[in-house]
Amino acid sequence: MTDTRAVTLNALALYGLALLLAAAFAAQLVLHELPCPLCLLQRILFALLAIGPILNIRFGPRPSHYALSLLTAIVGASASTRQLLLHILPGDTGYGSALLGYHYYTWALIGFIAAIVLLAAMLLFDRQFDHRTAQVTAPGKFAQAAVWLVIGLTALNALSTLLECGFAACADNPLVYELLK
Repeated sequence: MTDTRAVTLNALALYGLALLLAAAFAAQLVLHELPCPLCLLQRILFALLAIGPILNIRFGPRPSHYALSLLTAIVGASASTRQLLLHILPGDTGYGSALLGYHYYTWALIGFIAAIVLLAAMLLFDRQFDHRTAQVTAPGKFAQAAVWLVIGLTALNALSTLLECGFAACADNPLVYELLK
């Protein structure tokens, strides 16, 4: 795999992360379900997962960039598992509504596990790291748009979190936007 193809795959990964962040944000606005603190942590970790692909697009593919995202995905899977285990008892309806039978934190766990597998698979292609023969080229508009889309959605989620929690710790079961009441 050439580093150009790797950059394209990293841009596709960013579009996937953008879709995930947009879906969580849309569910919050359309369904009027404020995310709990663990949900917010998972959103932050999905945003942090984008750092590796962004670095790969900007500076070219490096194992260390993939490693940053891989470590983030492991922490994200741990946070999602923690929330899943909080709602695993019989009779517990879970937090928030379900999408296709699974709650958002279950989907987050599936997403983080998929990221771990995909990142490990990307690390198997050594040729993308051979920069002696690679030509340094600026990322194309497709990749740049992916970067800015993820940055914009992350900023919107951060603003939403500020409105929800204010300048204090977030409520365990938030019902209102603290700065808007």
